[in-house]
Amino acid sequence: MDAALEGLDETVLAWRPTAQCNSIAWNLWHMNRVLDSFVHTRLQDTTQLWVQDGWHGQFGMSADPDERGVGWSMEQVAAWTPPSREAQLGYYEAIKAAARAYITSLSVEDLEVVRVIPPVAEPRTVGAALGQVTWDNVSHGGQISFLRGLFLGTGWFGR
Repeated sequence: MDAALEGLDETVLAWRPTAQCNSIAWNLWHMNRVLDSFVHTRLQDTTQLWVQDGWHGQFGMSADPDERGVGWSMEQVAAWTPPSREAQLGYYEAIKAAARAYITSLSVEDLEVVRVIPPVAEPRTVGAALGQVTWDNVSHGGQISFLRGLFLGTGWFGR
């Protein structure tokens, strides 16, 4: 992700190739919101950085901890105004640091704890929930890399 975001300006971050596509900025916001939700609310039962550190204000959005862009229509995506590059990358860095701190604090026993971790209703391990959010980040990271390369005209990753 760091390499995919390197050097992008607000024009590239906000660009949508068609009216049916998400921008890099929207994908990055959504990815960060999901990770914030998992790391803080779902796995630690703590306040998300979105609320705790006031990131919602920098994004001009509500402090609703459940607002992650899940289920948004294309009209909602089109109406969304990305915040400054600094806010986007600042939230990304804050979530990345918080996730890294949480994950590195876990023992093997912690990963094997079984409980109900939304959005899945069946009990699962903490490790399985982290696997789900890892897949989500890889998926959105690929989308971001593709959009970068498409905009720059340099292929799927493009430098």
